[in-house]
Amino acid sequence: MTTTHDEGGSVSPLRGADEVRGTQAVAPQGNAFDMTGRVAVVVGASAGGLGQEAARALAAAGATVAVANLPGLAEQVEAVRAALPGTGHTTHVVDVTDEASVRALADEVVAAHGRVDSVVNAAGVMLRKAYDETSVEEFERIIRVNLVGCWIVGREFGSRLAAAGGGQLVNLTTVYAERVGPIPESAYYASKAGVVGVTRSLASELGRDGVSVNAIAPAVFYPTAMTMPLGDDPDQLRWFAERTMLGRLGDVDRDFAGPLLLLATPASSYVTGQVLYVDGGWSAW
Repeated sequence: MTTTHDEGGSVSPLRGADEVRGTQAVAPQGNAFDMTGRVAVVVGASAGGLGQEAARALAAAGATVAVANLPGLAEQVEAVRAALPGTGHTTHVVDVTDEASVRALADEVVAAHGRVDSVVNAAGVMLRKAYDETSVEEFERIIRVNLVGCWIVGREFGSRLAAAGGGQLVNLTTVYAERVGPIPESAYYASKAGVVGVTRSLASELGRDGVSVNAIAPAVFYPTAMTMPLGDDPDQLRWFAERTMLGRLGDVDRDFAGPLLLLATPASSYVTGQVLYVDGGWSAW
């Protein structure tokens, strides 16, 4: 251990470089975006959504990917898995509102692959309803899936990542996490704002264990399974595009993989507690 003298002449210890930098930072890295030999879990990987794109991007980067969603969507999830580049990917079922189900998923993935390095939580639901037409039960369901589910996934996988020495946990929120949009969906807005709070809280608690926890906040990516209904109103869709600085909607095929890989790979080993807005400049106006 190195020592240093203070102004009074006494000697005080100075922590060594390895202690200060952390074990993950000491290891030399080649391509920090390379996921070869790593295992990624994508919760909420169903056809036509950002979860599917997250799984595809991670597989293309070399990861072995475990994709999971509700039992009723098993065929969709299997189709997502079958279309992934590479081999060794697995399909699982999970209900993020059920902690036993999420715990079982984590156990299954470790049993199947021996490790977990990255987790992307893309599970979510939306309710487009005016506040005075939304029941308490409907509001609570959205909160249960989007917010409580996010916390359960973070708790179960965060503890495993920490025990293994580190990794990446990525949550999906929305550009509306800190603002609201023109569509009445108060339950959705509230739940996704909460996701940001959970993300930052978990980042604080897991950081010393080498786990980075961040969130991606996309604007309107079109078309996806969730945004497809917006196509019924071309004027509104045009408004969403013109609201961005780039003057266009998000393109799932070219605009999502890069930001996702930044946060879900070792490239983000010194990035945590952050919300990355992938919104064409929407949030910067």
